[in-house]
Amino acid sequence: MPQDIDFDLPAAAPVGPGLDEARRHNLEWVRGHGLVSDDRAVAWYASWDMPRLAALGFPHARGPALDLCADAMGFFFVFDDQFDGPLGLDPARTARVCQQLIDVAHGAAPPAGSDPCTEAFADLRARGTRGAHPAWTARTAHEWEYYFAAHAHEAIGRLRGTPADMTTYLQVRRGIAATDLPLSLGERAAGITVPAAAFHAPQLRIMRQAAIDVTLMCNDVYSLEKEEARGDVDNLVLVLEHTRHLDRDEAVTAAVHRVNRLVGRFRELAAHVPALCAQLGLRRPERAAVGTYVGIMTAWMSGYHAWQRDTLRYRTAPEVVPASGPGHLDQILYVQPGNTPARATSWPADAGAS
Repeated sequence: MPQDIDFDLPAAAPVGPGLDEARRHNLEWVRGHGLVSDDRAVAWYASWDMPRLAALGFPHARGPALDLCADAMGFFFVFDDQFDGPLGLDPARTARVCQQLIDVAHGAAPPAGSDPCTEAFADLRARGTRGAHPAWTARTAHEWEYYFAAHAHEAIGRLRGTPADMTTYLQVRRGIAATDLPLSLGERAAGITVPAAAFHAPQLRIMRQAAIDVTLMCNDVYSLEKEEARGDVDNLVLVLEHTRHLDRDEAVTAAVHRVNRLVGRFRELAAHVPALCAQLGLRRPERAAVGTYVGIMTAWMSGYHAWQRDTLRYRTAPEVVPASGPGHLDQILYVQPGNTPARATSWPADAGAS
């Protein structure tokens, strides 16, 4: 099974203090915002262990910063699952739904009577930007925009029914994976501002893209069976099968090799970062921020993989969620105006115990 595959990643950092408190806060947060509706949904959500992902992926996060990261991870996964059903087969409606959240990302207040996803995101955005550097706020607004807008193009891929070419796949997958945003959250959790000349240096931009692609490609291998059963085509293994005419084992092997090459390139460039800082004339605090930034990217790659090896999200659990059904237990994402639900009813409990 793809979940048995491993990659040449750095060892994950140990989980720091505060995980139990973060778990309690996170469950209160998803309940309070209506992202889960009953005990069954809470149990399924809790089995993913979003706070552990936050603790592994953001080792600098403590207290409110860890809570923010855990809540953001929970939002990503609950939001993603909203498109497993009929909404994810309707690009136009998906675009309208996501525009609501794009507006919030750029500073608009959520409309009156907003759905739970929009209200939860507005809370995340407010907490994340409170006291943030204006450049970080502006950058992440566009990162959120890319994330939300990409869902309509994922829906187009589902309707097409066959994987796209590698270039198109990467443009859509990098959007729906939202992996720029965890790296930006890592910067906030660590309390750093990377000097612009360093942040946009070719070496660090290539490293950032590698960290993004490593995470989403590892995830594609681990989530392959779940995504294939539900008709998703924006998956690296499926793209390799389709474009290179490979069988399943060959495509998985090719995906692993691609990941390992990216990790090797990341390590190679990381070794040159101190010299780059010297060339840019960075002061000691600025060099420290750059070093922390490299650590953030490394921790996200290794921490995400350590989490996905153990989470129940990618394991077969037909007694909870059927392989071919939606990953959510409730449709909680609505179309504004009028608060008209994209699908007003929950999936029935007897539909494979979705």
